[in-house]
Parts: sequence; C-alpha cells; structure tokens
Amino acid sequence: MTADSLRDVRYQGAVIRDDRILLIRHQEYTCGGRDYWVVPGGGRLVGESEDACVVREMKEETNLDVQVERLLLDESTPTGRVYQRYKTYLCTAPGGEATPGYEPEPEAAQSYGIVEVGWFDLRDAASWDVKVRDDALTYTLLRKLQAILGYH
Repeated sequence: MTADSLRDVRYQGAVIRDDRILLIRHQEYTCGGRDYWVVPGGGRLVGESEDACVVREMKEETNLDVQVERLLLDESTPTGRVYQRYKTYLCTAPGGEATPGYEPEPEAAQSYGIVEVGWFDLRDAASWDVKVRDDALTYTLLRKLQAILGYH
C-alpha cells in the first residue's frame, strides 16, 4: 500500500452467481510458492468511499464491473494480521466473465500474483477445493457467508 491508502480495514466483495461465490487464487513468489484462495478485496484509498473501494478492487482483481448491494459482514480479524477488520459486501456483476486481475500496489505485486479465479458452490462446502477447506480464514469466512445468505 502506498502513503495515499489505508490498510486497517480490508474491503472485500462477495460476488454470487448461480449459488456460487467468486474467489481468486494468490500464488506467492516466496515461501516456496504457497498458493491460497481468498475473496477479492483490499485497502481503501484516501478519500475513497467504501463502495468505491470494493468496485475498484473487484475490477483490479477479477476484471469484473460490480455493483455493491449491501454490507454482509463486518468483523475483527485475528491478532497479527495485516488488516484489523474485514468488511464483506454483497456484489452483483451483471455481465462479463471473471479473469485473473493484478495487484497494483508494488509491494503486493512483488510478493504474489493473482493466477486464477474460481466459482465455489455455496450449497456444498464439501465440493470446495482442498486449499479452501484447509485455510482457516477463507473457510470460516465462507461458512459465515453461507449462513448469512441462507445456504445452511
């Protein structure tokens, strides 16, 4: 993040299509090339509204133009994380196909890249990629979103 951005809260977008949620897969350039799935999102620029941040982050990371519908979840993160809070917004993407985007912040772009997008069925957690099921942060978030959206 640059000096003109804020990183205490991560603003992320839950795009739902046909009972599936969109995730992106990060591939680290260090740490043995670790990869993991996350909900797209990031930090807000100074002077940027929360909705505008989500719209921008979704465009950068998934190449989708989204509309923010409403806040789904606002929670504290575990101690020691980059962000202190996660705010997850329900988004719609009326058209277009999601494709891997990019990280515009130089320090993030040096650490990892966005290498894949995937749609994960909210009706069936057992069908999720093992990397989603084994990631405590992403898995827990998806289970909370399932409950909020009435999928279990």
